[in-house]
Amino acid sequence: MKIKSIISLDNTADAFAYKSDHQLRKANALFYLMNQNWLVKLGAKLTELAVQWKLPVNGLIRSTIFEQFVGGESLENTTGLIAKLNSFNVEVILDYGAEGKETEADFDQTKAEFIKVIRFASSHSNVPLIGIKITALARFALLEKLNELALVSKLNTVIDTSPLTTDEKQEWDRVVRRTFEICETAAQYGIGVLIDAEESWIQNTIDALTMEAMLVFNKEKAVVFNTIQLYRHDRLDFLKVSYALAVKNGIIFGAKIVRGAYMEKERKRALERQERVLIQSDKAASDADFNNAIEFCLEHLDTVSLIVASHNEYSVQYTVNLLKAKNLPLDHPHIHFSQLYGMSDNITFNLAKAGCHVSKYLPYGPIHDVIPYLMRRAQENSSVAGQTSRELYLIRKEMQRRKL
Repeated sequence: MKIKSIISLDNTADAFAYKSDHQLRKANALFYLMNQNWLVKLGAKLTELAVQWKLPVNGLIRSTIFEQFVGGESLENTTGLIAKLNSFNVEVILDYGAEGKETEADFDQTKAEFIKVIRFASSHSNVPLIGIKITALARFALLEKLNELALVSKLNTVIDTSPLTTDEKQEWDRVVRRTFEICETAAQYGIGVLIDAEESWIQNTIDALTMEAMLVFNKEKAVVFNTIQLYRHDRLDFLKVSYALAVKNGIIFGAKIVRGAYMEKERKRALERQERVLIQSDKAASDADFNNAIEFCLEHLDTVSLIVASHNEYSVQYTVNLLKAKNLPLDHPHIHFSQLYGMSDNITFNLAKAGCHVSKYLPYGPIHDVIPYLMRRAQENSSVAGQTSRELYLIRKEMQRRKL
């Protein structure tokens, strides 16, 4: 479907101004390889095995997919890139790429790192937000058990009659304390916290924890944001119910809307277990719910702070057009756009030039910690029809422009 363009997203000179000719050539080669679905699947499997067998592949990963999608192996490594993006009026969402941890020591270390990120972000004018994953702070099996039993009541306590053991109740209390300590620090430093969406079989637990944090920290402004995956057919209704609960409690609702990153995994699990498939029937249905979510949030901007996290050009233009139609400024403080670092530069940099609040979602961390993230990026690019081809087309268009 065509939509009138208020902001041109085809200007490759602005989109890739921050990349050297050498960097463009490397991106071209990488996206060419990622355009081969069979190669992505094979590469993901081989990478997983190489990590398990401790093979010396870090150098190869670092110089290819890591360099394209990750800000560095340490927080300090991101400083130069943050400054470069700032020179183009592009903001940054920092994300420590840890997930799937299993020990209390790991969880405490990750919490400390998130707090370090918040303090670091507060010293950079273009880093207003950080991203966190609850699976970096809690054992997956515990989240799943709570999800299955629907035992989360008030999130600082678990109902006494629950089948959780005493140790599990204490474990959950520690998860809540970690999450709230991160959010409290963020509120003190004026930084927003985006809590990532994850697999549906732990998502109810994450949603409940996130709302409980919103009720505490979002009284004056949006500090805590929930991530809503609209490739699920139940999430538009969930967005509206969450908003109603926020309004009832007199808080600002923080919503980051995405299409989602677990589609193939979700569908496969549901079919294997003969469960109801939560994924939309087709892409059109997902697109419709995404755009309806945008419209709903823009209707309530006084009590909603919205992050449109999308690589879909139609949805971005749709948001911009609605802002114009409602006589709202493109730099409205409750509207923020975001794309992953390494993807959709044509959207990010052209929005920034037009004056929008827009950021790159910038993960960092040791290679072995961010490999799950990198594999999702590769698979997401190959599974979304036309995404990698579009990236290739724009990169090659800019390479040709520079030649001429």
